[in-house]
Amino acid sequence: MILRKNNFRDQIFEDAEVEKDTDIRKKVLKDFNKMEDDFATLKDYNDYLEQVETMIFNLTNGIDVEQTRLEIESYRKENQDIIRRNKLKKSHDEELIERLLEEEREVRQFTQQQIIEEEELVQKEKQKQKNELINDLMFSKLPAEHIIRTHRQDITSIEKNIEKKAKPLQIPTQISSKFVPGTFMRQERFVAPRVETGSLYSYTPLHLENRGPIPPEFSNLASLKYLAHIRVEDKCERAGGFQSNVACYRALQDSFCGLFL
Repeated sequence: MILRKNNFRDQIFEDAEVEKDTDIRKKVLKDFNKMEDDFATLKDYNDYLEQVETMIFNLTNGIDVEQTRLEIESYRKENQDIIRRNKLKKSHDEELIERLLEEEREVRQFTQQQIIEEEELVQKEKQKQKNELINDLMFSKLPAEHIIRTHRQDITSIEKNIEKKAKPLQIPTQISSKFVPGTFMRQERFVAPRVETGSLYSYTPLHLENRGPIPPEFSNLASLKYLAHIRVEDKCERAGGFQSNVACYRALQDSFCGLFL
Protein backbone atom coordinates (compact mmCIF):
# COMPACT_ATOMS: atom_id res chain seq x y z
CA MET A 1 0.00 0.00 0.00
CA ILE A 2 1.40 3.37 -1.05
CA LEU A 3 1.26 6.16 1.52
CA ARG A 4 0.97 9.65 0.05
CA LYS A 5 1.71 12.89 1.83
CA ASN A 6 -1.50 14.58 0.68
CA ASN A 7 -3.52 11.93 2.53
CA PHE A 8 -2.16 13.17 5.88
CA ARG A 9 -2.82 16.45 7.69
CA ASP A 10 -2.31 18.08 11.06
CA GLN A 11 -5.03 17.34 13.60
CA ILE A 12 -6.88 20.49 14.68
CA PHE A 13 -9.46 19.14 17.14
CA GLU A 14 -8.72 16.87 20.10
CA ASP A 15 -11.78 14.72 19.39
CA ALA A 16 -11.10 12.42 16.43
CA GLU A 17 -14.83 12.24 15.59
CA VAL A 18 -15.04 16.02 15.31
CA GLU A 19 -11.92 16.00 13.13
CA LYS A 20 -13.42 13.33 10.89
CA ASP A 21 -16.76 15.17 10.61
CA THR A 22 -15.02 18.45 9.72
CA ASP A 23 -12.89 16.82 7.03
CA ILE A 24 -15.84 15.01 5.43
CA ARG A 25 -17.99 18.16 5.63
CA LYS A 26 -15.37 20.20 3.73
CA LYS A 27 -15.14 17.60 0.98
CA VAL A 28 -18.91 17.25 0.58
CA LEU A 29 -19.60 21.00 0.59
CA LYS A 30 -17.12 21.54 -2.23
CA ASP A 31 -19.68 19.90 -4.53
CA PHE A 32 -22.92 20.60 -2.66
CA ASN A 33 -22.46 24.36 -2.82
CA LYS A 34 -25.90 25.51 -3.88
CA MET A 35 -27.26 28.67 -2.29
CA GLU A 36 -30.74 29.80 -1.34
CA ASP A 37 -31.03 31.78 -4.58
CA ASP A 38 -30.76 28.52 -6.55
CA PHE A 39 -34.13 27.29 -5.23
CA ALA A 40 -37.66 28.41 -5.94
CA THR A 41 -38.86 28.15 -2.35
CA LEU A 42 -37.33 28.14 1.09
CA LYS A 43 -38.70 24.64 1.69
CA ASP A 44 -36.75 23.28 -1.28
CA TYR A 45 -33.58 24.88 0.08
CA ASN A 46 -34.14 23.41 3.55
CA ASP A 47 -34.77 19.95 2.03
CA TYR A 48 -31.50 20.28 0.14
CA LEU A 49 -29.62 21.20 3.34
CA GLU A 50 -31.19 18.24 5.13
CA GLN A 51 -30.07 15.93 2.34
CA VAL A 52 -26.50 17.24 2.61
CA GLU A 53 -26.44 16.77 6.38
CA THR A 54 -27.73 13.21 5.99
CA MET A 55 -24.89 12.39 3.59
CA ILE A 56 -22.30 13.88 5.94
CA PHE A 57 -23.78 11.93 8.87
CA ASN A 58 -23.72 8.66 6.91
CA LEU A 59 -20.10 9.07 5.83
CA THR A 60 -18.99 10.09 9.33
CA ASN A 61 -20.71 7.17 11.05
CA GLY A 62 -20.12 4.51 8.38
CA ILE A 63 -23.78 4.16 7.34
CA ASP A 64 -24.43 3.18 3.68
CA VAL A 65 -21.02 4.56 2.75
CA GLU A 66 -20.87 3.10 -0.77
CA GLN A 67 -24.42 4.18 -1.61
CA THR A 68 -23.75 7.68 -0.28
CA ARG A 69 -20.55 7.99 -2.32
CA LEU A 70 -22.41 6.90 -5.44
CA GLU A 71 -25.06 9.58 -4.81
CA ILE A 72 -22.36 12.22 -4.38
CA GLU A 73 -20.58 11.14 -7.57
CA SER A 74 -23.86 11.12 -9.49
CA TYR A 75 -24.72 14.61 -8.21
CA ARG A 76 -21.26 15.86 -9.17
CA LYS A 77 -21.63 14.65 -12.75
CA GLU A 78 -25.17 15.98 -13.17
CA ASN A 79 -24.48 19.42 -11.69
CA GLN A 80 -21.00 20.26 -12.97
CA ASP A 81 -22.07 23.64 -14.35
CA ILE A 82 -23.87 24.69 -11.16
CA ILE A 83 -20.92 23.58 -8.98
CA ARG A 84 -18.45 25.50 -11.14
CA ARG A 85 -20.66 28.61 -11.20
CA ASN A 86 -21.21 28.68 -7.43
CA LYS A 87 -17.49 28.30 -6.76
CA LEU A 88 -16.98 31.58 -8.61
CA LYS A 89 -19.93 33.33 -6.99
CA LYS A 90 -19.63 34.95 -3.60
CA SER A 91 -22.31 34.35 -1.04
CA HIS A 92 -24.11 37.14 0.79
CA ASP A 93 -22.12 36.45 3.97
CA GLU A 94 -18.80 36.49 2.11
CA GLU A 95 -19.58 39.85 0.54
CA LEU A 96 -20.66 41.23 3.91
CA ILE A 97 -17.43 40.06 5.53
CA GLU A 98 -15.39 41.49 2.67
CA ARG A 99 -17.15 44.82 3.00
CA LEU A 100 -16.60 44.97 6.76
CA LEU A 101 -12.93 44.07 6.38
CA GLU A 102 -12.48 46.72 3.69
CA GLU A 103 -14.11 49.40 5.83
CA GLU A 104 -12.07 48.35 8.87
CA ARG A 105 -8.89 48.52 6.81
CA GLU A 106 -9.76 52.00 5.53
CA VAL A 107 -10.62 53.25 9.02
CA ARG A 108 -7.35 51.87 10.40
CA GLN A 109 -5.32 53.59 7.68
CA PHE A 110 -7.16 56.87 8.17
CA THR A 111 -6.67 56.72 11.95
CA GLN A 112 -2.97 55.98 11.60
CA GLN A 113 -2.56 58.91 9.20
CA GLN A 114 -4.24 61.27 11.67
CA ILE A 115 -2.02 60.07 14.50
CA ILE A 116 1.12 60.52 12.38
CA GLU A 117 0.09 64.07 11.44
CA GLU A 118 -0.57 65.02 15.06
CA GLU A 119 2.78 63.56 16.16
CA GLU A 120 4.60 65.47 13.42
CA LEU A 121 2.91 68.68 14.53
CA VAL A 122 3.98 68.10 18.15
CA GLN A 123 7.58 67.33 17.09
CA LYS A 124 7.74 70.51 15.00
CA GLU A 125 6.53 72.62 17.91
CA LYS A 126 9.02 70.99 20.27
CA GLN A 127 11.89 71.56 17.84
CA LYS A 128 10.82 75.17 17.40
CA GLN A 129 10.81 75.71 21.17
CA LYS A 130 14.20 74.01 21.47
CA ASN A 131 15.72 76.36 18.88
CA GLU A 132 14.20 79.38 20.59
CA LEU A 133 15.59 78.19 23.94
CA ILE A 134 19.09 77.88 22.50
CA ASN A 135 18.90 81.36 20.94
CA ASP A 136 17.65 82.92 24.19
CA LEU A 137 20.42 81.25 26.18
CA MET A 138 23.02 82.49 23.72
CA PHE A 139 21.85 86.08 23.20
CA SER A 140 19.47 87.01 26.05
CA LYS A 141 20.74 88.90 29.11
CA LEU A 142 18.21 87.24 31.43
CA PRO A 143 19.35 84.54 33.91
CA ALA A 144 19.48 81.00 32.47
CA GLU A 145 17.17 79.63 35.18
CA HIS A 146 14.53 82.21 34.29
CA ILE A 147 14.78 81.43 30.55
CA ILE A 148 14.52 77.65 31.10
CA ARG A 149 11.54 78.02 33.46
CA THR A 150 9.76 80.30 30.99
CA HIS A 151 10.32 77.91 28.09
CA ARG A 152 9.03 74.98 30.14
CA GLN A 153 5.85 76.91 30.82
CA ASP A 154 5.55 77.76 27.14
CA ILE A 155 5.97 74.11 26.13
CA THR A 156 3.28 73.02 28.61
CA SER A 157 0.93 75.68 27.31
CA ILE A 158 1.56 74.69 23.69
CA GLU A 159 0.91 70.99 24.40
CA LYS A 160 -2.40 71.88 26.07
CA ASN A 161 -3.39 74.02 23.10
CA ILE A 162 -2.56 71.18 20.71
CA GLU A 163 -4.74 68.79 22.74
CA LYS A 164 -7.61 71.27 22.66
CA LYS A 165 -7.25 71.84 18.93
CA ALA A 166 -6.99 68.12 18.19
CA LYS A 167 -10.05 67.14 16.19
CA PRO A 168 -11.98 64.05 17.12
CA LEU A 169 -11.66 61.16 14.72
CA GLN A 170 -14.03 61.74 11.81
CA ILE A 171 -14.36 58.93 9.31
CA PRO A 172 -15.10 60.28 5.82
CA THR A 173 -18.28 58.97 4.25
CA GLN A 174 -16.31 58.20 1.08
CA ILE A 175 -14.54 55.31 2.81
CA SER A 176 -17.46 52.89 2.59
CA SER A 177 -18.14 53.81 -1.05
CA LYS A 178 -14.92 52.15 -2.26
CA PHE A 179 -16.39 48.70 -1.82
CA VAL A 180 -18.79 47.90 -4.64
CA PRO A 181 -21.20 45.16 -3.59
CA GLY A 182 -22.37 42.49 -6.04
CA THR A 183 -25.83 41.37 -6.88
CA PHE A 184 -26.28 39.55 -3.57
CA MET A 185 -25.26 42.44 -1.35
CA ARG A 186 -27.94 44.69 0.05
CA GLN A 187 -27.28 48.39 -0.21
CA GLU A 188 -28.69 49.56 3.10
CA ARG A 189 -26.31 50.26 5.97
CA PHE A 190 -26.67 48.73 9.39
CA VAL A 191 -28.07 50.99 12.10
CA ALA A 192 -27.12 50.37 15.71
CA PRO A 193 -30.13 49.69 17.94
CA ARG A 194 -31.19 52.50 20.19
CA VAL A 195 -30.27 51.96 23.83
CA GLU A 196 -32.99 52.92 26.26
CA THR A 197 -31.60 54.53 29.41
CA GLY A 198 -33.50 54.24 32.64
CA SER A 199 -33.01 55.03 36.28
CA LEU A 200 -29.90 53.78 38.08
CA TYR A 201 -30.10 50.49 39.97
CA SER A 202 -30.86 50.84 43.66
CA TYR A 203 -30.16 47.93 45.99
CA THR A 204 -33.06 46.77 48.15
CA PRO A 205 -32.26 44.34 50.99
CA LEU A 206 -33.84 40.94 50.53
CA HIS A 207 -36.71 40.18 52.93
CA LEU A 208 -37.27 36.47 53.60
CA GLU A 209 -40.61 35.12 54.75
CA ASN A 210 -39.44 32.06 56.72
CA ARG A 211 -42.81 31.36 58.40
CA GLY A 212 -41.02 30.54 61.65
CA PRO A 213 -38.72 31.93 64.36
CA ILE A 214 -36.35 34.63 63.24
CA PRO A 215 -32.87 33.10 62.74
CA PRO A 216 -29.84 34.81 64.28
CA GLU A 217 -27.99 37.46 62.33
CA PHE A 218 -25.08 36.32 60.19
CA SER A 219 -22.68 38.61 62.05
CA ASN A 220 -23.66 37.05 65.43
CA LEU A 221 -23.01 33.38 64.58
CA ALA A 222 -19.57 33.31 66.21
CA SER A 223 -20.57 35.23 69.36
CA LEU A 224 -23.60 32.97 69.87
CA LYS A 225 -21.30 29.92 69.48
CA TYR A 226 -23.15 28.46 66.51
CA LEU A 227 -19.77 27.91 64.84
CA ALA A 228 -18.26 26.06 67.80
CA HIS A 229 -18.85 22.61 66.32
CA ILE A 230 -18.65 23.57 62.62
CA ARG A 231 -15.64 22.33 60.68
CA VAL A 232 -13.51 25.20 59.37
CA GLU A 233 -12.93 25.10 55.63
CA ASP A 234 -9.42 24.36 54.36
CA LYS A 235 -7.44 26.45 51.85
CA CYS A 236 -8.68 24.55 48.81
CA GLU A 237 -12.32 24.90 49.82
CA ARG A 238 -11.86 28.60 50.56
CA ALA A 239 -10.25 29.10 47.16
CA GLY A 240 -13.28 27.44 45.58
CA GLY A 241 -15.65 29.86 47.32
CA PHE A 242 -16.85 27.67 50.19
CA GLN A 243 -17.20 29.26 53.65
CA SER A 244 -18.25 27.25 56.67
CA ASN A 245 -20.02 30.17 58.34
CA VAL A 246 -22.21 30.69 55.26
CA ALA A 247 -23.10 26.98 55.23
CA CYS A 248 -23.98 27.17 58.92
CA TYR A 249 -26.16 30.25 58.37
CA ARG A 250 -28.08 28.55 55.55
CA ALA A 251 -28.60 25.45 57.69
CA LEU A 252 -30.06 27.61 60.47
CA GLN A 253 -32.39 29.34 58.02
CA ASP A 254 -33.59 25.97 56.74
CA SER A 255 -34.17 24.61 60.26
CA PHE A 256 -36.20 27.64 61.35
CA CYS A 257 -38.20 27.89 58.12
CA GLY A 258 -41.82 26.75 58.19
CA LEU A 259 -42.10 25.93 61.91
CA PHE A 260 -45.23 28.11 62.31
CA LEU A 261 -47.17 26.45 59.51
